[in-house]
Amino acid sequence: MGNKIRVAVNGYGVIGKRIADAVAAQDDMELVGVADVVSDWRVKVAVARGYPVYASTPPAADAMRAAGIRVAGNLDDLLRKIDVVADATPKKIAEANLVKYRAARVQSIFQGGEKHSLTGHSFVAQANYASALGRETTRVVSCNTTSIVRTLGALKNAGLLEKARGVLVRRATDPWESDRSGVMNTVVPEKTIPSHQGPDAQTVIPDLDVVTIAVVAAHTNCHLHAWSVELTRAATKDEVLAAFRAAPRIAFLKMSEGVVALNSTLEMMSDLGRPRGDMWEVGLWEDGLTVTGNELFYNYQVYNQAIVVPETIDAIRALTGIEKNGAASIAKTDAALGLVRQFVA
Repeated sequence: MGNKIRVAVNGYGVIGKRIADAVAAQDDMELVGVADVVSDWRVKVAVARGYPVYASTPPAADAMRAAGIRVAGNLDDLLRKIDVVADATPKKIAEANLVKYRAARVQSIFQGGEKHSLTGHSFVAQANYASALGRETTRVVSCNTTSIVRTLGALKNAGLLEKARGVLVRRATDPWESDRSGVMNTVVPEKTIPSHQGPDAQTVIPDLDVVTIAVVAAHTNCHLHAWSVELTRAATKDEVLAAFRAAPRIAFLKMSEGVVALNSTLEMMSDLGRPRGDMWEVGLWEDGLTVTGNELFYNYQVYNQAIVVPETIDAIRALTGIEKNGAASIAKTDAALGLVRQFVA
């Protein structure tokens, strides 16, 4: 590895395209190329951005060329040029991809749709950066799990967390797929309690006392979390807010300023000029947060398409060991992408 980490992104979809842009924004990384199997507008956008495009399979290469897309090579060609690959491919093909990555002797990062057992390590930068140093592979946990680790980890680090119970109101599908999937005019409770996000958070923080319940609602923009937390002692609202402010990647929303719902936040991200209107932070409602003795109640918003992107960038640094200090990597990533602690002054 030279002065820059050479990175590939396999899967240029909802998450992959955002990872690619984030890699390109880092001064210690080089985006060598992106790989996919589609030949539609999504890959043409990658070409327009100047990213070398590789075909993940031989049939994909034929289709890309037929669509007028310049193909730089196949996935094997790409793997020979890199240090680490960020895999953002659809579910159920990661195991075969990991075999390819190991054969090519490149490090790999997978996304939260895969199981913990695939890599044996699950990653959230603020919680377990050190344990990812030098690993062959890791898995960045899902959007909801990332938010759980960020917020409950903040309370735990402040010595305030006894146990937590959360209800997740999940968006029905990604916005770009809303023409073909998702519930309509209903709310669907998931039959399994706890939902998978609580146990998943425990793969990152094993002693976390957390239970999650999830419902799927008829919207596509974001997830909403409602949390009831038992604190280790009676505390004040200011103490709790201080704990959240001490942690990275939590930003604060105020209903008193008109940010009253999921759509309000998305409109604000767009007005702020965020790329694709993305919110990488957990958006936590400050003025709705309530503390009664040793009980804490709060709500926050998870922008599922973007929240894991900075975590993936930090995972690249951890695996390659180019930055040994997690806090330093987080600060570097956040500065490059433009994460904030307060969206508007």
